[in-house]
Amino acid sequence: MKREKHDLVIVGAGPAGISAGIYAARYKVDFEIIGQTPGGNMSESYDIENYPGLEDVTPGHDLADRMLNQLRRFGASPKSDDIQSIIKTKEGFTLLGRNAEYQAKSVLLALGMARNKLGVPGENELEGKGVAYCATCDGFFYREKIVAVVGGGDSAVTAALYLADIAKKVYLIVRKPELRAEPAWQDKLKKDKRIEILFETNVKEIHGVDKVESILLEGKKNELKLDGVFIEIGQTPQTILYKSLGLKTTDKDLVIVDVAQKTSVKGVWAAGDITTNSNGLRQIVTAASEGAVAAVDIFTEFKKSN
Repeated sequence: MKREKHDLVIVGAGPAGISAGIYAARYKVDFEIIGQTPGGNMSESYDIENYPGLEDVTPGHDLADRMLNQLRRFGASPKSDDIQSIIKTKEGFTLLGRNAEYQAKSVLLALGMARNKLGVPGENELEGKGVAYCATCDGFFYREKIVAVVGGGDSAVTAALYLADIAKKVYLIVRKPELRAEPAWQDKLKKDKRIEILFETNVKEIHGVDKVESILLEGKKNELKLDGVFIEIGQTPQTILYKSLGLKTTDKDLVIVDVAQKTSVKGVWAAGDITTNSNGLRQIVTAASEGAVAAVDIFTEFKKSN
């Protein structure tokens, strides 16, 4: 297996990881960014309206490309690999990927979140056959078809709006009696006649043989005949890497960090959606800012030790 050695390894290539990479490059830190999805979940976002500097509504993949291009101008680019484990050593840390082994003096975890599943019968069996978790990735398969989006937050509402431009009919299935999405998104939703909202409704089962054919509901309607179901019910931290390091976390598995993004383990920083900082506002702008703060603090620590 190939072996690499760096002062810093950034795990995650979303806005936190990219921003950290840009600052690390400017401060001449020897680093590597490792991530399976360049741009992270940002690249799957529908339209972004609240990131500073964007004069027009911008698709997530476009903003991701701009950030990645900026990183490349500083001579860095995310390496596609999947880190399986991180082991603390006398010299620092060993990160074991599928393609290589990485030695690092310091680690910045910018892992982002994993999409939640409904956990109902038929979901796993029909994943990729009508059950999907990314409207911007898979929406084009459902042109002039009937689909449902499950969820009531920003990601669900923006997914429904995106699909309404493609599908014949979109059901938005909301477990609670009201939406949690930003008011601006709710205003757009109410104006779109192709979207029907079903409040206080739960999905009990997803039916189909070789593809999704219907969903069984608990609520105002018993069953909906449709072609696809998009699950947008939030995200949870990917804990497997940092729990093995013994990082202190909250009861919701968020990594506890200080104002400089340091974790409870010396030599490990964390940034983005997995942390307790930014008052819980999990946005691209806060992820980017946390990545920048972490990178500068890492550079400061290197200066102290040299």
